[in-house]
Amino acid sequence: MRKLFSGAVALATAATAMVALAGTAEAKPAADWAGCPSGAVCVYPQNQSPAQSPSAVYWTYGAHDLSNQVGRHWVLNNQTGGATAELCLNYGGTNCNYTIRAQNGVYADLTPINSIKLNRP
Repeated sequence: MRKLFSGAVALATAATAMVALAGTAEAKPAADWAGCPSGAVCVYPQNQSPAQSPSAVYWTYGAHDLSNQVGRHWVLNNQTGGATAELCLNYGGTNCNYTIRAQNGVYADLTPINSIKLNRP
């Protein structure tokens, strides 16, 4: 029983750490959120926390290549209807390693990220 309890504590701690490292945020209403229009995915200037005014706004599905985005940035997915956004290591929306659900955001290091892909629900 002690082993089972220790395993559960370790799992809970790991899950909490993953959320803390990812720096996720959740928005409830389908309206403008921190200056990001409803239906869009927004990237904010480096180290702007909390997110207030986006430096890039993406509206169309598909890949969007990034340029000169280094360091930590908020990326908010304010799309509706369950559309997701992915952070991708390569240009052209390939080798994606992180999915952001609709109405959620992440405070991420964009240095290794070269594109953001908006996906239909």
